[in-house]
Amino acid sequence: MEIKNAWEKYTAEDLQALEALNEEYKAFLDNGKTERECVTEAVAMAEKAGYRELYAALKKGAPKAGDKLYAVCMNKTLALFQMGKEPLENGMNILGAHIDSPRVDVKQNPLYETEGLAYLDTHYYGGIKKYQWVTQPLAIHGVVAKKDGKTVSICVGEDPADPVFVFTDLLIHLSAVQMEKKAGQVIPGENLDLLVGNRPLEKSKLKKDQKDAVRANVLALLKEKYNLEEEDFVSAELEIVPAGKARDCGFDRSMILAYGQDDRVCAFTSLYAMLQENKALRRTSCCLLVDKEEIGSVGATGMQSFWFENVVAELIAATQGESFLATRRALANSNMLSSDVSAGYDPLYALEIFEKRSAAFLSRGMSFNKFTGSSGKSGSNDANAEYLGDIRRIMDGAKVTYQFSELGRVDAGGGGTIAYIMAKYGMNVIDSGVAVLNMHAPYELSSKADVYEAVKGYRAFLKNA
Repeated sequence: MEIKNAWEKYTAEDLQALEALNEEYKAFLDNGKTERECVTEAVAMAEKAGYRELYAALKKGAPKAGDKLYAVCMNKTLALFQMGKEPLENGMNILGAHIDSPRVDVKQNPLYETEGLAYLDTHYYGGIKKYQWVTQPLAIHGVVAKKDGKTVSICVGEDPADPVFVFTDLLIHLSAVQMEKKAGQVIPGENLDLLVGNRPLEKSKLKKDQKDAVRANVLALLKEKYNLEEEDFVSAELEIVPAGKARDCGFDRSMILAYGQDDRVCAFTSLYAMLQENKALRRTSCCLLVDKEEIGSVGATGMQSFWFENVVAELIAATQGESFLATRRALANSNMLSSDVSAGYDPLYALEIFEKRSAAFLSRGMSFNKFTGSSGKSGSNDANAEYLGDIRRIMDGAKVTYQFSELGRVDAGGGGTIAYIMAKYGMNVIDSGVAVLNMHAPYELSSKADVYEAVKGYRAFLKNA
């Protein structure tokens, strides 16, 4: 089947709406480079659209059809609900995406000096090609929780007046041995230490017998700007990400180049679609933005935790009375789009990795993956045929441009999403999202047309009876 390029169908009005949407998307990427920042940005957008915090709202009475509610878990995971006309027990239409992205994290005892250079020791998060991260201008985002209960927010490297940081690499002139190594060994994980200083503290300010004057100067600067002590690193979550804003890509400005589009392109489009609906629908709508997908959806803020189930149980209790069975029915009767990116077809690597008939192409609309996993569909949710038929009906009815794809050639590798976790409840789930080039690299590439089509597709799904 041939899927036409989505750009070919757009009117002048479509193009205007497409550009406006993508400007909002770029701003979301710039303001949400970490999962915490994404939640903060999403909550601000939700409250502007009339959403209220769930537990505060429940104190004022039971939710009714049309009510807009949200709940946050540890500032890293967010669930939004627009209550439907039918009982929640009848199920929801759920859009679920993850808001964590591959990055490099600062360790708990990170700061050291060697040969007049100060570094922060790190541990990378998620699947990255380590060699892609060296020599790039980098920023530090995160929080430091102090013993007195106060939390200090950190963001250095984004303002044009800020300094940036870097992982260093060998000069080509001395890289003969390095260039013979396999790609996964060119940059060892322990060499991803962030260069943060080179200037020693003034001798007059050094304590008696104090060594490592460059390290001491870094600590003095942290104390001056943030009132941080070295021991505060122990209770810090500091993430190292590429510095700089999302940018249009191409002479025609048809694409977006930015950090974190896996999976914030699907998080944004899901959230945007959710916030556009102002009237009560038959079924309750839900947008779920979760953490930790890149490392297996583990922990309290990952999809494998019971947090989302607990929130649904609270809504069941408030609207129908406490019932374990009604909660299970609400989940089992739900339909979900696991909103995650697809590997975009790259002609430069086509023969090695992609099977063209089953690849996701940029600018050909939303991409649906019946299954993910690896090798023989291992670790995959495999959506059933009847659900795919429903999806086709919904998308065609809304005139959404869409395609079906899989993650590369059968034996090329593989990957997973949160789909299989939600499928455990017995609900219908299929992966859907946007095709992305350079996935998991510091800068990923998407098509503005696919962002536009994804919002249309997600809105159509939420409205589906």
